[in-house]
Amino acid sequence: MTLPTQLVLRALLAEPAREMYGLEICAVAELPSGTIHPILARLEGIGWLESRWEDVDPHEAGRPRRRFYRLSRDGAASALTALARAEAAAAKLAGRGLRPGLAGGAG
Repeated sequence: MTLPTQLVLRALLAEPAREMYGLEICAVAELPSGTIHPILARLEGIGWLESRWEDVDPHEAGRPRRRFYRLSRDGAASALTALARAEAAAAKLAGRGLRPGLAGGAG
């Protein structure tokens, strides 16, 4: 699992029942929208996320409609499990003097 995916999942897991829109997730995860939107689409495709478009007139709101995302019940459980595995793998590499994400384990 990539670090950006982990950051997006952590942002959503902070309040798993709360809906968040894309730019809000960007701010919490500290990632650009070009990075998070493919991740959100992938997570929705595997059933970890649910999404909906807000019911607002963009002209009245003075901004584009927002798409809200929320972890599904199964998605929240799967995300917790996946993050725990990713953290365990990173700890195992660190114990061997390797840093995840660097070519050849150089650090």
